Amino acid sequence: MTLLRDPLLNKGTAFTEAERETLGLRGLLPPCVLTMQTQVERVLTNLRALPTDLEKYVALNALHDRNEALFFRVVVDNIDEIQPIIYTPTVGLACQKYGLIFQRPRGMFISSHDRGQIAELLKNWPYPAKLIVVTDGERILGLGDLGANGMGIPVGKLALYSACAGVHPEACLPIVLDVGTNNEELLNDPYYLGLRERRLTGEAYDSFVDEFMQAARKTFPGVLIQFEDFANHSAFKLLHKYRDEACVFNDDIQGTAAVALAGLFSGLRISGGKLRDQRILFLGAGEAATGIADLVVSAMMAEGASEAEALRRNWLVDSRGLVVSGREGLSGHKLRYAHTDQAPIADFLTAIKTLKPTAIIGVAAVGGAFTPEVLKTMAELNEQPIVFALSNPTSKAECSAEDAYRYTEGRALFACGSPYDPVKLNGRSFVPRQGNNSYIFPGVGLGVIASGSRLVTDEMFMAAAHTLADCVGKEDLAQGSLYPALPRIREVSIRIAAAVADVAYQRGLADGPAPNDVRALVQSQMYEPHY
Repeated sequence: MTLLRDPLLNKGTAFTEAERETLGLRGLLPPCVLTMQTQVERVLTNLRALPTDLEKYVALNALHDRNEALFFRVVVDNIDEIQPIIYTPTVGLACQKYGLIFQRPRGMFISSHDRGQIAELLKNWPYPAKLIVVTDGERILGLGDLGANGMGIPVGKLALYSACAGVHPEACLPIVLDVGTNNEELLNDPYYLGLRERRLTGEAYDSFVDEFMQAARKTFPGVLIQFEDFANHSAFKLLHKYRDEACVFNDDIQGTAAVALAGLFSGLRISGGKLRDQRILFLGAGEAATGIADLVVSAMMAEGASEAEALRRNWLVDSRGLVVSGREGLSGHKLRYAHTDQAPIADFLTAIKTLKPTAIIGVAAVGGAFTPEVLKTMAELNEQPIVFALSNPTSKAECSAEDAYRYTEGRALFACGSPYDPVKLNGRSFVPRQGNNSYIFPGVGLGVIASGSRLVTDEMFMAAAHTLADCVGKEDLAQGSLYPALPRIREVSIRIAAAVADVAYQRGLADGPAPNDVRALVQSQMYEPHY
């Protein structure tokens, strides 16, 4: 019975007659032996009969808890259909309803009440973790503070690590640092499972996170730690504090940057322009916007621009308007883009008309912010305007794919944060693809783990962006797709992992000398879900 209840080892009705005899399973299963393929078909039949994506999420979560190999076989073979259910956009709703749909614990919940004991807590985890995705739940997607309900994000991210890049599920550890929540609705929710108290802040918060970091690295030597969905004020601080001493990265800052930069490279293959000549206006000035802008500046400099020239081509708009020098209350990460010689501008449309950008990138989680007038103005200014509506879930998207193409007369080079169906316009079919971080972070993580790199560097994310763009074929570009088809994700992840591992070996960050074939090393470490 213990074997049947262990998701890493359970095969359910696929245990053979010989296995049932040897392992003491006779009589504990129905007599019919099913193949894995038949099990997959059965799962899909049941899944497709469910009326809502949230119910599908719950069903897949239950399968994940019963039989990991079967769960990942279903995901890998049907990634287009399943990824939007186990990750964005459905995972956002799942986090909002987490207390209601909770069935079995997955990962670890470390609360601020556990201060002084975190190392002991981590020893309760039964597997040798190589990869931790950790959140404090303060800024889940575009949904805000969801506290302990944010566990759905690390679980979903790690499922994609295993499905998209073959990181073994046994090596993956999702963690929520429960430091309370300021969400009144959750504090009054009878089903909320986290601490019912206000968020820990200041020195108490910093020391708690530091205790976790020290304990995690001691308990799991060499572990890669991904910071996920921390609020801006914490995200930048934690990344800057630990990036030069520990194997860490922030996907919202660095992963988003790499996938957006890859999309820009792909778009420019269609339009024929150079990155260093683009003028980019961001709607948003938080982790994603400044992360993308920083990597774009580095890429522009690699094309020969000076730092000052590159900075001048990237502009931010936040809730108070255009970020310009002299504006009161600007926080540290925005200051680099607070340009001089520009008067304040209160709204996004006026900023477009004034600055005349070639690209607009939405990462502010303000649904519908790319209005028809915004899109028409971009089309008036540019033959092929770059329009990236990257916020998710769908309710927070700056515009839909249909609007992006319709109001630019089919000329937009479009990428989205949530999935959209193909759009037919003027006899042409456009296939928009997500600028989803799942194209980047699984391959980056696999490359870091495979090489044993001691740090994760910006150079690795630059290499990942170039590699992802190189994976986009002419047939993709012809239909307006700036990213490769999702079913190719494991192939893409192998190439990104090899590029990342190459950087680690070249910079002396890896564990030992470079192998003759880095790609073969990467592939040799990939988990393949089968019995």
